[in-house]
Amino acid sequence: MGDYDKDTAFIGQSGRYFWAAFFLLNTVFISTGFTGLYIVFVGAVPPHHCLIPPQANLTAEWRAVIVPTETAASGEVRPSRCSRYRLDVVSNLSALGLVPGRDINLTDVALEGCVDGWSYSQDIFKSTIVTEWDLVCADSWKVPFASSTLFMGFLIGSLISGQLSDRFGRKKVLFVSLAAQFVFVFLQSLSTSWILFCITFLFIGAAQIALYISAFVLGTELLSKSMRVLFTTLGTFLFYCIGYMLLPWLAYCFRDWRTLLAVISSFSLAYIPLWWFISESPRWLISQGRVAEAEFILRHAAKKNKVEAPEVIFKESGFGDGQKIKKYTIIDVLKSRKLRLITLLCLTLWMSVNIGYFGLSLNTSNLSGDPYMNCFLSACTEVPAHVMSTLLLRNCPRRVLLSSFLVIGGGFLLLVQFIPESLHGLTLAMVLTGKFGFTMAFSVVYIYTAELYPTVLRNIGIGMCSSAARIGSITAPYVIYLGTYSKFLPYILMGSITVGSAVVNVFLPETLNKQLPETVEEMQECQGICRRKGNKSEDLEKKDNISQHNYTSERVQE
Repeated sequence: MGDYDKDTAFIGQSGRYFWAAFFLLNTVFISTGFTGLYIVFVGAVPPHHCLIPPQANLTAEWRAVIVPTETAASGEVRPSRCSRYRLDVVSNLSALGLVPGRDINLTDVALEGCVDGWSYSQDIFKSTIVTEWDLVCADSWKVPFASSTLFMGFLIGSLISGQLSDRFGRKKVLFVSLAAQFVFVFLQSLSTSWILFCITFLFIGAAQIALYISAFVLGTELLSKSMRVLFTTLGTFLFYCIGYMLLPWLAYCFRDWRTLLAVISSFSLAYIPLWWFISESPRWLISQGRVAEAEFILRHAAKKNKVEAPEVIFKESGFGDGQKIKKYTIIDVLKSRKLRLITLLCLTLWMSVNIGYFGLSLNTSNLSGDPYMNCFLSACTEVPAHVMSTLLLRNCPRRVLLSSFLVIGGGFLLLVQFIPESLHGLTLAMVLTGKFGFTMAFSVVYIYTAELYPTVLRNIGIGMCSSAARIGSITAPYVIYLGTYSKFLPYILMGSITVGSAVVNVFLPETLNKQLPETVEEMQECQGICRRKGNKSEDLEKKDNISQHNYTSERVQE
């Protein structure tokens, strides 16, 4: 490919066409905000205890004590959620006129499970998948598994969406993903069993990550240099936060999980008209040899921006000259020792950041206080986090920033266990501060990783790290599930992993104000573990002067 930016400079860096594309593409990210985390409310576990059949012949005294008390992991004394005194025994004692606590010692009465089902509080949630299919006690593991299926879909979607986008086009994959998101979320609202719910959740995850990636790539390739920076650093994240902040308000208005999902799915229909307003990526069209179509889009852009397009936009020698470009694979990452070590360290960072970020995001309904407000506050913390990280990235060392944010995120979580039970507000503030740190780390790790890998392997390297991130997010629901055994165990685990990863980050090279590596031999060495004298055989790789387009590279360079 020739110099695309130089050949299209006549359109300008701003204008009506670019601003329309900027806002229309960013509106797509709003849907990912309230679609990705609705399991917080759909899968919430309301207070519950064993159901006592109304027809049971019990006196008021026996009905009041038939469910024993237990001490929860948080230290709260509450009615037992998974057991009751045997109904047949209690019925006989009640018929004999015996009074519990006076005539009968309750510790002598045998216990049984909730054989008649459960009674759920409807003070906060009218219905969830937990109340619908009794996903409690022996079946409580099904809730985190359902959450993990979404992230399993993320893993599948991240692996295939790039290939589909490269083959069929960014625009087609974007709108097919929107349609798939609508279909599967709506089908999920009609689920008749937990298994069907999980299956549809898998497809929802794949569709959502494909939607996010295709819209992100289309924006970076469609917009001008100056607007591309704004789009990739703040636009996508802030519009995602808008959707995330809308989620608790939707859940508050529609407290039945089926109704909530039907409403959320309907939002995807609003994007259908965008098909006629969002263009395909001219860069992708050129890579496919469809230069005439690319020129038609660029002439339309020039008309919108009220500028005159040249008679010939792309020089004959610039595009479609049939040059053979070497294709790189994951095997090339494994060949070099420095790449293997950097990749191992980056995989650890991405996994730990995702465990912390999604762990805290999914845990908002378990915090003390109103779950809707907790979720809204959690979403609000991401706005200043993204703004601050973007500003700091301009002049601050990446390694110091990432380690600092990881220590902030993990350190505050480790301190939660020392807060008295009565100070619920302080506990919430500590958790939200941890979320603030994780969000900033989330922003930094993307650009830091892109600066570490050489251009010829940057797509593959980030793809591998993205897959590791999906493994971390799949693990996150089970980390939160540990809270059923100990209230502080999830915080201790997430905090320890994160602080440990901050130490791992120290060994990575600094990239601030360093030229982006084009080949493996131009990469910097890891601090203290990659440098080995005499081991030059792996660094004598032939330098490739390949100017392949890579949206992540452009984002970093600008």
